[in-house]
Amino acid sequence: MDKRIKESIEQEINSNDVHLFMKGTPLFPQCGFSSTVVQILTYLEVPFTTTNVLDDEGIREGIKEFSNWPTIPQLYVKGELMGGCDIIKEMFENGELKEILENENLLSWKFSFLNKTQLQDLAPFEQDKVPQKDLVFW
Repeated sequence: MDKRIKESIEQEINSNDVHLFMKGTPLFPQCGFSSTVVQILTYLEVPFTTTNVLDDEGIREGIKEFSNWPTIPQLYVKGELMGGCDIIKEMFENGELKEILENENLLSWKFSFLNKTQLQDLAPFEQDKVPQKDLVFW
């Protein structure tokens, strides 16, 4: 794998708490499996980032080699590969995914619809509820 590709993949995985390598975008998924994982994360109100592997063939093939996982989508939580669509769907259905996200304090909360500026304006009133890290939504 090309060094630039590997560094790009590592950067995305390590700098985002929840990151999904998918085909398409959350608003316009290009495959049913990617769409399913997006729907699960959206249902759970999890802030997440994505990489559209269709934009870069090197990333598309590189993520498979990087993870030793043959399919896309691939969901990473706190740097760890959770799996593809079938595994994520099963984890969602049995409650395991929600439990992992809760344990990592990654589930959205009542101010999730606010942008960074609005959160900063709210900070004097709700200081203990404002996250220290930027929120990223699809």
